[in-house]
Amino acid sequence: MEHIYGGVPAAEFSSEAKTRASSYGYQAYQLLRLGFIVAPIVAGLDKFFHLLVDWDQYLPPLVNSLTGGHGHELMLAVGVIEVAAGLGVAFKPKTFAYVVSAWLLLVVVNLLLIPGYFDVALRDFGLALGALALARLSHEFGR
Repeated sequence: MEHIYGGVPAAEFSSEAKTRASSYGYQAYQLLRLGFIVAPIVAGLDKFFHLLVDWDQYLPPLVNSLTGGHGHELMLAVGVIEVAAGLGVAFKPKTFAYVVSAWLLLVVVNLLLIPGYFDVALRDFGLALGALALARLSHEFGR
């Protein structure tokens, strides 16, 4: 005997529920994808203009010493990498969402080297998890 839920046979309900869940999953994928296209591109471009923040403050003295005092130039290179990562998510999210997640984990390590930026490190850890979620969703919805 077939079960009926709210006037819908169980077999149809299952198909309908799968479609709705898939739709929510696709919407989550699209939202994350948009965020991880825009955020890295904006942050990367701002490394050149400092409209949002002086990004050089996020460079630990140790890293600046390792670059021979060329920390600002390193941050410009970081900006180029971030723009490339954002564009990568736009065109190849299945690959570049993992790149963005790994990049954000490197940013977390960098921030942990600077006293007083642990809150920003925690935020970026959350962003790394979001990028990882995008990477996983990309296997179902991405290219």
